[in-house]
Amino acid sequence: MSSAAGSRMMQLIAVFQSQNYQITFASSCVKTDNAFNLKTMGIAQVNIKLNHSSFDEFIKHLKPDVVLFDRFMTEEQFGWRVAEQCPKALRILDTEDLHGLRKGRQQAFKDEAAFDDSYLFNDTAKREIASIYRSDLSLIISEAEMEFLKNHFKVDASLLIYLPFILDEISKESIEKHPSFEDRNHFITIGNFLHAPNYNAVLYLKETIWPLIRKQLPKAELHIYGAYASQKVNQLHNAKTGFLIKGFAEDVNAVMQQSKICLAPIRFGAGLKGKLIDAMQNGTPCVMSTIAAEGMFGNLKPNGFIEDNPEEFATKAVKLYNDETLWNAKQQNGFSIINNRFGKTEHQKRFISQIENITKHLNEKRLKNFTGQMLLHHTLQSTKFMGKWIEEKNKD
Repeated sequence: MSSAAGSRMMQLIAVFQSQNYQITFASSCVKTDNAFNLKTMGIAQVNIKLNHSSFDEFIKHLKPDVVLFDRFMTEEQFGWRVAEQCPKALRILDTEDLHGLRKGRQQAFKDEAAFDDSYLFNDTAKREIASIYRSDLSLIISEAEMEFLKNHFKVDASLLIYLPFILDEISKESIEKHPSFEDRNHFITIGNFLHAPNYNAVLYLKETIWPLIRKQLPKAELHIYGAYASQKVNQLHNAKTGFLIKGFAEDVNAVMQQSKICLAPIRFGAGLKGKLIDAMQNGTPCVMSTIAAEGMFGNLKPNGFIEDNPEEFATKAVKLYNDETLWNAKQQNGFSIINNRFGKTEHQKRFISQIENITKHLNEKRLKNFTGQMLLHHTLQSTKFMGKWIEEKNKD
């Protein structure tokens, strides 16, 4: 998996497989070397074309009961075609994270301004909220984002379900096998480099935070892992200062368990951070920003420190690196968070129950969502004819 989004999709596939659904994975993306081969799980993989009527024939023949859209851009492209060809199919949107929220925070960060509704109500948010209304159900990964949708955008709660990462419980036996404080060395950060918040965090570490840590721990190293490391990323590598660009991690669990501390100074973004989940699962305490921690811990104590000031961030990182008792306590917090907030059984049960309930009352539910009907009517017409125009243009 090259991203948290990929892990999320695998978790959702596992939920449907647990209910004996026959799954077809349709994608318009070119398959990369890092992509998981779903055929090994008995899942049909189909390549579909954008702005092409061949999808209509494909979906009409497939006749699905449930269609899951991976992010709002996919719903924009194919939602109207599914609505036309398979009107009885339940349409579910997995937002992954709120792209409009991330975009607004990124712009506010660039402008060095306070984030407020003027940044939140951007064009991406308008498209994303429209997609949520057109769908029968939207999966929201973070409680914080549930609040944004209900309080800022006034989206009706019946259109949403809180569904965070769905994870296996960490057993005592598994915990006991993790390397101890003494068996670990160095710092780690990990994340897909194409994702702007991740690249920005690596730059922030390089220019501001890592020199402060290195000053106090002159032999420490920071190992930076991530898919799609470009030349500008690789140029940040500096062996003399212990700032090491490692590239794609073949086994995230192995590299996490070798490391003593995970650093996540993310300054803008949304959703839940996969790197924090990886760290907690592998017993690696974290030092993170408020944005990184958002929606992760609920009322539980974090698996490390939450700090936005760079000097304090570095101080806490060094303290955690040197103090075995503190480190062990923070590690235990992480295991508790995974088992109490992201346990598979409860979330899976609630999600399946919601699907069954909506399926039984689909027409009634859609009638109550007039805004969704209205948006689907207008979008279906405009996107439909734009898609047909592009298709004709491509024939030339």
